[in-house]
Amino acid sequence: MTPEFVVGFARQSIEMALMISLPMLGIGLVVGVFVSVLQAATQIQEMTLSMIPKIVSIFLALLVAFPWIMDKMIAFTRDLLLNLPNYIG
Repeated sequence: MTPEFVVGFARQSIEMALMISLPMLGIGLVVGVFVSVLQAATQIQEMTLSMIPKIVSIFLALLVAFPWIMDKMIAFTRDLLLNLPNYIG
């Protein structure tokens, strides 16, 4: 194992983690900005008003994106396990 391989593998793992978390983070960002604008316009500063819509929207995004996330994770794991003899040698 060369240092270049280790750095490349770490980069690939971090990219995969970011890619599979992107749908939930993006939806949370959009809903958070929308709720913040709504709170600023109405001057309602209730903490639960900002948290509950984000939690529900992130959960729904997870339900919708779950098959895609599992497909990406299975493909990454399959690649890792199939190439394991190459990595060890």
